[in-house]
Amino acid sequence: MKRTFQSELDRALRACRGVFMSIFFFSFFINLLMFVAPLYMLQVYDRVLASRSEPTLIALTVLAGAMLLVMGVLDAIRARILVRTGARLDNEVGGSLFSAVFRRSVVAPGGGQAQALRDLDSVREFLTGQGLLAFIDAPWVPLFLAAVYLLHPYLGVVATGGAVIIFLLALTNAVWSRKPLREANTASINANNYVTTSVRNAEAMEAMGMMPGILRRWSDRHRTVLALQAQASDRAGVIMSASKSIRMFLQIAILGTGAYLAIRQIVSPGTMIAASILMGRALAPVEQSVAQWRNLTNARAAYGRLRELLATTQVSDERMALPAPEGHLTAERVIAGPPESKMVVLKGVSFAVSPGEVLGVIGPSAAGKSTLARVLVGVWPPLQGDVRLDGASLAHWDKIALGQHMGYVPQDVELFEGTVAENIARFSDIDPEAVVVAAQRAGVHDMILTLPEGYDTQIGAGGAVLSGGQRQRVALARAMYGEPQLIVLDEPNANLDSDGETALMHAIRGLKDAGKTVIVITHRPTLLNAVDTILILKAGVVDAIGPRQEILAKVMQPRAVRDEGRPPPRAVSGGDGASGGASGMGGGAGGRMG
Repeated sequence: MKRTFQSELDRALRACRGVFMSIFFFSFFINLLMFVAPLYMLQVYDRVLASRSEPTLIALTVLAGAMLLVMGVLDAIRARILVRTGARLDNEVGGSLFSAVFRRSVVAPGGGQAQALRDLDSVREFLTGQGLLAFIDAPWVPLFLAAVYLLHPYLGVVATGGAVIIFLLALTNAVWSRKPLREANTASINANNYVTTSVRNAEAMEAMGMMPGILRRWSDRHRTVLALQAQASDRAGVIMSASKSIRMFLQIAILGTGAYLAIRQIVSPGTMIAASILMGRALAPVEQSVAQWRNLTNARAAYGRLRELLATTQVSDERMALPAPEGHLTAERVIAGPPESKMVVLKGVSFAVSPGEVLGVIGPSAAGKSTLARVLVGVWPPLQGDVRLDGASLAHWDKIALGQHMGYVPQDVELFEGTVAENIARFSDIDPEAVVVAAQRAGVHDMILTLPEGYDTQIGAGGAVLSGGQRQRVALARAMYGEPQLIVLDEPNANLDSDGETALMHAIRGLKDAGKTVIVITHRPTLLNAVDTILILKAGVVDAIGPRQEILAKVMQPRAVRDEGRPPPRAVSGGDGASGGASGMGGGAGGRMG
């Protein structure tokens, strides 16, 4: 049975239900103790001032102070419970949400999934702040209105009328500002995502003078956000101003009504003051709800986005542990393309690779080579067909367990903020010996020792401290860490110099000698000297596959036909036959390989 992250979110909220009930319970006593102030005023005006009894005043004051102290303690406990509930909700959902963001980013890169983490913050802040307390206190409004009615029906009518008017204003505010707030939130998220994407390409922007154009596009989006927020704020401001004016008028109305009744000797002056305090308390949650409505709207929108993200991101069931693979890799009529896209890139690709074999994948640009790499390591699932490791479909493997048996160098190498050792060790518990062994096999150990702090050098976000070639060589060491049985290298020499490429060749040969299964995707023919089998991918289909010499001969054949009748090239000393074939391919197959 598949379970979704939504069930985890719902389960976390259900787990907090008892806490919210206790908050509601605390709120009952806190609101009950709110009667202390009006009752105190009523007793002072009607008893103390009439009797001029100082002991009575002292006793009432001490009693009221003690009860207000209890109310303060209960309020503080309520606030602390809310804060810890928010932290608990974050702990329950945060890890799952991060995993959902991670998985969603894999299938839909650049979609701004990191916004979900900010959405969780918005929901947590609302649940632990004054916003929620305003709505929790709202159910006790009728209790205070009933108390005002007990003082006199006229006073109750004034208080009830005020509460109804302010509630209608809150409802108007919700309806009137809902659309611009929703559009402003969406536009703000898009603008922030645009900034994040642009910053990733800051070097290109700076080098090619793209800043004015990028700034103009961001400014257009930002102005849209400001306009929508201003529209929503203007509408909310009108409601808030009207609410304040009505609130002040209601104070005058309740005091005026009380004074009229006191003049007619229907109620005492203390009743007038007590009614004013009670009405203020009755209207406070309604007023706070008006003030917090925007936060509520933002929290609801954030919660909706969380539910949408979590509901559409599945967590695989726990899989039975499979034995460590030997490295028999097969692709069976694989049809694949970018997830959530109707475009098909691979169209029925089939091949098999055995342990100790190095498969080189070549082909023109947009042939589907990087798509094939992503499918082979399980990043993108096939639309049809299957990829099997030792006969088991990659879908049947636990993702974390499978990753321990795989090494992968993507075309766009990404390192993470941390030390060189942490990056090589894949941010697991560092085994110093294994880290050094991986670096030595990748031919990067000596280079790492030249860094300011060696393996403990902080490389910065994205590996900014290292050059492109250094990042690629560290990524190769990361791919070889832990003795993985399957290694997929997508353009692993794109940024390497001659020394780096020589080290890469030695590393690939070392992997072959160790019985590893290696897939090498490359545009550089010289790297083909290290492979056993070559697969030519063209327009998403296998154009040819076979032993290296046989495929190189076929690739070189069109070149020989084209060169027929031309003067023979001047001989170049050095290099064996394989090297000569690869070099020839560099010139003849360069067009084919893109």
